[in-house]
Amino acid sequence: MAKISKIEYFRLPPRWLFVKITDTEDRVGWGEASLEGHTQAVEGCLGACAERYLGLEADDIEHIWQLSYRGGFYRGGPVLMSALAGIDIALWDLKARKLNVPIYQLLGGKVRDKLRVYAWIGGDRPSDVGAQANARKAQGFDAVKMNATEDLGWLDSPQKLEECVQRVKTVRSLGLDAGVDFHGRVHKPMAKQLVAKLEPHDPLFIEEPLLSENIGGIKDIAARTHLPIALGERLHSRWDVRPFLESGCVDILQPDISHVGGISEMRRIAAACETYDVALAPHCPLGPIALAANVQVDAASPNFVIQEMSLGIHYNVDGQDLTSYTTNPEVWKVTGGYIDLMSGPGLGVEIDEAQVRALSKGSKAWVNPTFRGPGNELREW
Repeated sequence: MAKISKIEYFRLPPRWLFVKITDTEDRVGWGEASLEGHTQAVEGCLGACAERYLGLEADDIEHIWQLSYRGGFYRGGPVLMSALAGIDIALWDLKARKLNVPIYQLLGGKVRDKLRVYAWIGGDRPSDVGAQANARKAQGFDAVKMNATEDLGWLDSPQKLEECVQRVKTVRSLGLDAGVDFHGRVHKPMAKQLVAKLEPHDPLFIEEPLLSENIGGIKDIAARTHLPIALGERLHSRWDVRPFLESGCVDILQPDISHVGGISEMRRIAAACETYDVALAPHCPLGPIALAANVQVDAASPNFVIQEMSLGIHYNVDGQDLTSYTTNPEVWKVTGGYIDLMSGPGLGVEIDEAQVRALSKGSKAWVNPTFRGPGNELREW
């Protein structure tokens, strides 16, 4: 069997971090370790991994995953798990390409031929949702997601909540399903009110009604509403997910494959969700490698329901988008709200390495925006 001979990483606009692993037989695999706002920290982890993992068998994906997670006294968290994700995804891509099969064939095979997807509208400070929803409809989407509000204080004007309701009504009137992302920026005094106001308008789901560290508050909201509650992008392992499943306060889990240790852990999380009758709708406002990795798990997961896509998301600026850095962007064509399952080997996307190397030169790390209130106090973004 071939051994790992090189691990490289590439910081890329708009805010992505790609990983390339080469083995001693010159086969390659690509992964994505993007962690929005903490690129340099993940790069430090990848540099350490590159020294530690040279010479290991590239086929031994689970061994390398366990070594990465359990081989240090401190484990878990967004930085370590994002670095691990980049390596894990690249190893799966390399192995499946060697066998000339899609990764989902190594996960037990597909249970579907196409996947429902949704796109973003409205931006960080949601506005102009009618026109943007119509544009998404023209692209082939039948579902979108938008931020519920701008920044809010712990207690704020009820009028800001009414504006959210009107935006949801506008999108629903166009025949589209609408996920509403509270983004963890709505605190409990306002979140309880907003959930109640949204109930008559049947959003597809409400996302992160509170920050995930406030599990007691999420349980309280779940007990008050019939709306499906989605969360999970800030949970980084099956151990982080477990208390939410056990408490029954989540209906749709949204793990981010680039933050949970890659395909290996995402597959385990998906299976855990199935045992609690919780749907899987992976979070992915990131690049084409992350999305392709999600698709591989989605294809083999019975409880998958819908996949987030970053096509045209408000963070993708200066010319780079989901269709960048690959030579087969047609795999992301949306028809009737769905994309077809890719059939190519590995991840199913072909990386344009020349473009990756060119645009990584001098690339700046993305900086997380911050919101301020009228007294210059920091608010949740």
